[in-house]
Amino acid sequence: MMAGIWEKLIAGRWIAGPSISDAIERSKIFNMRNIATILNYLGESYTERQKVSNAVAVYLKLIDAIKLGKVNASISLKPTQLGLSISYGLFESNYARILSKAASSGIFTWLDMEEHVYIDDTIKAYMRHISTSSGICIQANMKRSAEDVRNILERKGIIRLVKGAYTGSKEIQYQSKSEVDNNFIKLMKYIFLNSRTFMVATHDTRMIELGIKLNKKYKRNVTFAMLNGIRNRLALELAQKESVAMYVPFGKEWVAYSYRRLREAGHVKIILRSLLEKQGI
Repeated sequence: MMAGIWEKLIAGRWIAGPSISDAIERSKIFNMRNIATILNYLGESYTERQKVSNAVAVYLKLIDAIKLGKVNASISLKPTQLGLSISYGLFESNYARILSKAASSGIFTWLDMEEHVYIDDTIKAYMRHISTSSGICIQANMKRSAEDVRNILERKGIIRLVKGAYTGSKEIQYQSKSEVDNNFIKLMKYIFLNSRTFMVATHDTRMIELGIKLNKKYKRNVTFAMLNGIRNRLALELAQKESVAMYVPFGKEWVAYSYRRLREAGHVKIILRSLLEKQGI
């Protein structure tokens, strides 16, 4: 009983639904309000090849559905869902396969970032297949991210900057909200100086306002991104003036995703408020 209530409250608010059709319908609703979507099939840390194969098949079908439905949507891939927990070769092969089909269909592909042990391999695969139709997520809570951003932008890569939802030790990761915020600002300013197309993903009004201010100065192709169900009303308001995208997960494996959202550093109040207030969409 409690599990059902929890699923309705959490998954029902943040996740489009269990199927591809749910993701497409949610995208159409956002598109009608001038908001693009970033679609992610839930699941990670797969150690079974059959689960990896199933996930790849879902993404290939999702690409067809986006094209057929003529929706303004990109896709975002979790490396460990594509086999990185099994082997780098399996992951890269699956990533390249999905990336190729998406590019031929005119669909942009994002590569999500996961726990710190996977960062090197994730960036390696992205750099090997870098193109104008692919981008990579960089986490501001990681101390290494300044160097990663420089290396990626030197290769003309496309970055989605986030604060980060995975935890790590103080040796590799900033621990306090103020440290993460300061690094986010530092990285955002660097990206504005050195890149023409990128994404700033945050629910933090202060960061969004700074991003708008920087864009007035640098005139970049910047999109502000948020997570579905967290601050949808803010996204609606922002979409009247700026380019906005909504990260929309779908699928049945909602527990790990919801848990990360609830424990994300510095966002507890925003996340809890999102469960109670009307989102406007």
